[in-house]
Amino acid sequence: MNKQSGIHYLREHQASTGDAPVPAEVARIRDTVTAGLGDLLQGAFDAVDDSLFELANNARSNNEQNRYFEAMREIRIKRKGVERQFQNTVARFFSNPPHTRQLSGSESVQPANADSLSLVGNDDLEEQVAFNAMATKAKAHFQGPLLQLQARFTEVYPDATEDNPVNPMAPDHLCNAFTESIQALDIQIRERLILLKQFDRYVISNLGMLLDEANRILVQAGVIPNFRFHGRKDQEQSRQPTGSHSDSLRPAAAPQPPSPEESALFSQIQQMLALQRSQAGTPPRSSDASLRIVGGTELVSMLSQIPANPAPPPDNGDLSTGEPVTLDLRQVVHALLAQADNGDGKKPALNEIDEDLINLVSMLFEFILDDYNLSAPVQVLISRLQIPILKVVIKDKSFFSKTSHPARRLLNSLAKAGIGWSNSDEKARDKLFDRIHEVVQTILNEFDGDITLFETLNNEFEQFLERENRKSQLVEQRTRESERGRIKSQKAQEAVDSLLKEKVNRYRLPETVTDMLTNGWSRVLFLAYLKDDTEHRWYESVRVVDDLIWCLHPHEESEEREQWVRVVPGLLKSLRAGLEQVSYNTARLDQVIKELKHELANAFRTNAAIEARQDDPDSVPGTEPADPGHPSAVERQQELEDAAVAEYVTKLESLEVGNWVEFRLVNGASFRCKLSAIIEEAGSYVFVNRMGLKVIEKNRIELAHEMRRGRMTMLEQGALIDRALNAVVGNLRTKTA
Repeated sequence: MNKQSGIHYLREHQASTGDAPVPAEVARIRDTVTAGLGDLLQGAFDAVDDSLFELANNARSNNEQNRYFEAMREIRIKRKGVERQFQNTVARFFSNPPHTRQLSGSESVQPANADSLSLVGNDDLEEQVAFNAMATKAKAHFQGPLLQLQARFTEVYPDATEDNPVNPMAPDHLCNAFTESIQALDIQIRERLILLKQFDRYVISNLGMLLDEANRILVQAGVIPNFRFHGRKDQEQSRQPTGSHSDSLRPAAAPQPPSPEESALFSQIQQMLALQRSQAGTPPRSSDASLRIVGGTELVSMLSQIPANPAPPPDNGDLSTGEPVTLDLRQVVHALLAQADNGDGKKPALNEIDEDLINLVSMLFEFILDDYNLSAPVQVLISRLQIPILKVVIKDKSFFSKTSHPARRLLNSLAKAGIGWSNSDEKARDKLFDRIHEVVQTILNEFDGDITLFETLNNEFEQFLERENRKSQLVEQRTRESERGRIKSQKAQEAVDSLLKEKVNRYRLPETVTDMLTNGWSRVLFLAYLKDDTEHRWYESVRVVDDLIWCLHPHEESEEREQWVRVVPGLLKSLRAGLEQVSYNTARLDQVIKELKHELANAFRTNAAIEARQDDPDSVPGTEPADPGHPSAVERQQELEDAAVAEYVTKLESLEVGNWVEFRLVNGASFRCKLSAIIEEAGSYVFVNRMGLKVIEKNRIELAHEMRRGRMTMLEQGALIDRALNAVVGNLRTKTA
């Protein structure tokens, strides 16, 4: 590479200053980058804090909750140190830049093999996978700026060469600096992966602006001001056949191109479609002189002749009424081609790329029409968008290869927002349904080829959803708190009843004592159970019962009688204080205490024993104990039932808070609801509707039975288009196998 005039200036400046570690321009880049990365890293740590708090709030057990709170505390304490170490490490990259692997337009990441991973621990492997994915995505997203910056930095640093380039801002170096900085954090792998995820989201994904600024500073200094790179992509475009889209129809360069994973999936689909054509013996269209390839402006113009909504809505104007709209898009397009004869004797035809895109849109909507996870009204509405989406795809081919495409994001948002819909819902009174209906109606009426309409509608729809979600989250939070309180009260009552049943039924206590325990002290025990988490009064309240019963026993030994004398005053004081707290029989509390004193004194004076019951309160008269060696028919049936349900209990482990399910009733009706809380103390699962109101509560065994009988189905909540593409890949792989 030829040296530009600015290069000599920078290197002379570096040599003349002697003790200056880097040239002034590089120092300027270093200061800008370290400050910018510091600001971005603060956003990442704030997001980590929010994520851990949310996980702790939805934790299934106290241990799990404590784990997240401990991780949050650990990160908060050491956060400043991590930020400082990260910025210092990045600054050192500019003073002593590590050499960077040579980049090119055709760079591909070599996957790790079994040998290279055999000695890596599971946690280290997970972290390494996250690191590789982060760096790989960044190099793909910012390939152009990184290539320019690598070439310019290689010119600046004297020890760098084209074969051994340097780039202090390479994603590999930045990711490695961060992973080293967080080694001081005493957290587990899950929390460490959350850190890496937010670092990727807030820092690496926003690296472009810093790369652009660094390139700008070096260009101003005269470092390779006219950079040119001709990679494989340019070569492929120069070989593109004549019937493809014109440059005027290509979308503007997106700020974030498709990730390698997205592009690989789309390329895989195209390869399988091409394989299908070769297996069918279909020759390439470009080699057939009898065909006239229709593409570009002509094809888009032809598609504009198709009405956006070929299936008009009923008289009431409700687009969701009836069955989903079924169209054969391939037949529709070929019918248009048949009318495009311009008299030159050549038959109009599509090129392979456009043919593949039309096939993909057709297969996409076939999946949508069969997708059980979509609620019926939303499924009908989305089915009406087949023609607009076809026009979008023909005009902008990145729909299938880029998850951030506006039309793709809008379809995903509509499907996700409507997952809670059921056929029984009253659509006329629901703002969300009105908004989804309005979005579809706007696309059908106003879409004229300008894809920014989808971006505008999606932004407005997400803002609306954010407002609605805030309302439903408040209601859902109240529902969760109410249910937790109700279930804890239920558990408290069960614990009290069980305890008193065991204590009272064991002895023939005086009637006064029995009445006071069951109708008065039971309330004290109930409150103590509820407040035990904070006040630890449960065992103290139970000990009062044990002390009372002990004092009613006969005591002949002098040591026991001395202990009785010490215990009774405090016992009576505790009984009075507890009964006063629960307002037990206020009018005659003094009389109750007086009677208790009498019973206690009588037991002490006469040594009269309270009689132990001879019969077992749990036994039922007239029944014989079962032979343990020969289980009954009922027991055998129960064993078979338990074994059958065990498989479904295991499946419930994948059911998490926030997941949607559908219940089907015996009469054939169905409803959808979201898991709002798992209350471990009672093994209860609480489900709410879209508005956050409770609709059903079941325990783990009841849910397993519902799944076994086919009356509960867990719904998939992944992005609609991603699920559709995965299904398309599976179908194509089956056909081409």
